[in-house]
Amino acid sequence: MEFKEVVSKRYSCKKYSSRQVEAEKLEAILQAGRLAPTAKNLQEQHIYVIQSEEALAKIDAITPCRYGAPTVLAVAFDKNNVFTYPGGKRDSGMEDASIVATHMILAAADEGVDSCWVNYFDPDQAADKLGLPENEEVLMLMDLGYAADGAGPLANHGSRKALAETVTYL
Repeated sequence: MEFKEVVSKRYSCKKYSSRQVEAEKLEAILQAGRLAPTAKNLQEQHIYVIQSEEALAKIDAITPCRYGAPTVLAVAFDKNNVFTYPGGKRDSGMEDASIVATHMILAAADEGVDSCWVNYFDPDQAADKLGLPENEEVLMLMDLGYAADGAGPLANHGSRKALAETVTYL
């Protein structure tokens, strides 16, 4: 797909079939995350691929937003391996993990795989349930799979503010 088509057609899927994501497509999605830029090239992200029934049950215990997806990616970052920006109020952890996640969501769309960015969960509870190291924080969960029959974008999916409302030239 052309990039413009990827970004315009991609939507947050809220109903998945049981069809598994093919290994080669999952690999392409994960590679897109690996290639994402990070501050100072720290690459502080860690992606957890959740596919077993036991692991998916852990996701279901912390959020109602799996929507039947057969694969969930937990995107985490190492809190001890971040770049602190001037002023000391922000660091690169969440930003870099967001860039990684966005690359993977767009790669999924390019591969014909549906996705949903899930942030309706407690990150500490997610880390605990998944048994992650103490230095890692979960930024988001990403549902991956193929839309079930009848699934599609929400009615307001194409509704966007005019560019003039969201951009100011200085």
